[in-house]
Amino acid sequence: MPETAHPVQPELLMPQAVLQRSAEHLAERFGGIFSPQTVERVVFESYAALRRTARIQTHLPSLASRFANERLTALAQSEGAIAKDVPEVLFVCVQNSGRSQMAAALLAHLAAGRVHVRSAGSSPAASINPLVVEAMSELGLDLGDEFPKPLTDDVVSAADVVVTMGCGDACAVYPGKRYLDWTLDDPEGRSLEAVREIRDHIDARVRHLLTELTADAA
Repeated sequence: MPETAHPVQPELLMPQAVLQRSAEHLAERFGGIFSPQTVERVVFESYAALRRTARIQTHLPSLASRFANERLTALAQSEGAIAKDVPEVLFVCVQNSGRSQMAAALLAHLAAGRVHVRSAGSSPAASINPLVVEAMSELGLDLGDEFPKPLTDDVVSAADVVVTMGCGDACAVYPGKRYLDWTLDDPEGRSLEAVREIRDHIDARVRHLLTELTADAA
C-alpha cells in the first residue's frame, strides 16, 4: 500500500516564499555584482542564523532580508564592487543586545551620515535588552527596529574600524583595519541606573572616535 503523503503546513511554506521573493528582489539590486544563486544562499543563510536565536519568529523573514542586504552590501564593499563614501565602523559585543547596539545607535546619530555603522554579536541574544532600549529612548534614540545579529566575516572585512566590547578573540583579523577593544561593563542583569552609566561611558568613547574619524577624513 503506498505511503500517504502528509500535507505541508502553510506556516512552513510561507517563510520560504517570503525569503524567495526577498532573494529575487536583492538579486535585482545586486545585479552585475553577485549571481542570483549567491544572493539566494546569503538570504537563506541569514534566515537560518537568525532563527537559531530570535525569540519572535513572526517577522523573521523580513529581518533576514534586512540582514542579508547588510551582508551583501558589506561583501560588495570589501570586494571593491561598491565604493565606500564614508568610514565603516563595526561594533561587536557578545550578545549584540546591549553595548554594541548602544554604540552603533550613538555613533550613527552623532555622525549624521559622516560614518556608516554596523553592529554584531559573537553569540547573539534572542532580543535587545529592554533596559538598553529604555536608556536609549531617554536620549531620543529608538532601537525598536533593531535586532541582534550574528557576527559574519563579510561585515568584518568591509569595516575600516572594528570595536570589540568583551567578545574576546571572536572577530576575524583582517590586515589594513583598525581594531579597538573597549573595556565596558555588560548591561545584562544590571539596573536601569547602571545601564545609563554604561551608556554614558559608551557615549564618551563614541564621541572621541568620531572626532578621530572625521579628522582623518578632513
